[in-house]
Amino acid sequence: MSSPRRICGLSELSDPGSRAFTAGSGDWPLRGFVVRRGVEVFGYVNRCPHAGHPLNWQPDQFLTSTRTLILCCSHGAQFMIDTGHCVAGPCVGSELTRIAVRVVDGEVRLEEDPELLAARHA
Repeated sequence: MSSPRRICGLSELSDPGSRAFTAGSGDWPLRGFVVRRGVEVFGYVNRCPHAGHPLNWQPDQFLTSTRTLILCCSHGAQFMIDTGHCVAGPCVGSELTRIAVRVVDGEVRLEEDPELLAARHA
């Protein structure tokens, strides 16, 4: 049985690579994503600060073609992988909402309870 805090195995993420996840239950679970760069993994809420909708159109596709930035597929906003800071597009200067994640024994895990995260970001 997997932990409710488990997102995926580190080996399941390309380097660099990204993956969507859902945390919490009920009508408003948290929709987030993680991005791997080397041994580091960064987590964010899957919501564009410009328009409020998900960043991706296709499953697990959150990176630019060069895989160096996070991309909002709707309006082309681009964000730094390590900070979520917007560096191009309609929301320059704003940031993605971070989610604390860490790698433990080869697994990418949420650092907080999924239900609390979902309630906070609903």
